[in-house]
Amino acid sequence: MTTTEAGATHGYHHQKDEHLKRLRRIEGQIRGLQRMVEEDTYCIDVLTQVSASTKGLQSFALQLLEEHLRHCVADAALKGGAEIDAKVDEATKAIGRLLRT
Repeated sequence: MTTTEAGATHGYHHQKDEHLKRLRRIEGQIRGLQRMVEEDTYCIDVLTQVSASTKGLQSFALQLLEEHLRHCVADAALKGGAEIDAKVDEATKAIGRLLRT
């Protein structure tokens, strides 16, 4: 896990409320999955909900990655030096983790 300087502004800062709203919606989908299993809902219906929840998380991850590239990586590019290499490497590894899911 990467840490940042105290008081640093992250790329998602300006849309934090919107992101929290999306995450709460995804959380509701997960709770819905739990309820479906508790109620012995038909397998295909549960799988459909799993797919919707997964797509929601993937969409959130892509938005967060875009904001990271636009803010954190772009800022490092302006500063130059080893920081840009570190941020590009960090973003590349994050993309790799997203692709494995």
